[in-house]
Amino acid sequence: MKYNPDKHNRKSIRLKDYDYSQLGAYFVTICTCNKECLFGDVVDGKMELSEIGTIADNCWNDIPNHFQNVSSDYFVVMPNHIHGIINIVGAKHSHLMSTDKISTLPANASPLRPNGTDSGSLGAIIQNFKSVTTRKINRILKRRDIPLWQRNYYEHVVRNNDDLNEIREYIINNPLKWELDKENPINI
Repeated sequence: MKYNPDKHNRKSIRLKDYDYSQLGAYFVTICTCNKECLFGDVVDGKMELSEIGTIADNCWNDIPNHFQNVSSDYFVVMPNHIHGIINIVGAKHSHLMSTDKISTLPANASPLRPNGTDSGSLGAIIQNFKSVTTRKINRILKRRDIPLWQRNYYEHVVRNNDDLNEIREYIINNPLKWELDKENPINI
């Protein structure tokens, strides 16, 4: 199928001109493809992870081991999605280009991401998490080239401590509210 910009142009849900590699806390929700419940079940308000859910949980816990400037905060693996807070604790700014080079970039490129996802950014972290979990889980499920995750993810830049505490409470209480939101955790 030939590319049609009117039909195939993806609209970004990210904040325009925001540097997602800068210091800060980011709340993310990542949903499975078609909201397929793979990661376990909520029983009596508590998440009981399946073998697949344990892989997703371990991969999330492993994020700081692959990104030196990242720490993980509260998170929960739910039957068909993950909610978590990622802290970028040591941003690197060596990727910024001098202004004399900006004019040589293609018209649709960003000075912060001239060749795609910026290394160490929230997008790179989520991209890596999705890729690793997909490979590991598809290997166990004995399936090839089947998407595990929706193509995008929800993110919220945490603004202050009150915001952070509300999000942490939301994450902690998410299994208790499973019956209310199991069909639509967050529409991405």
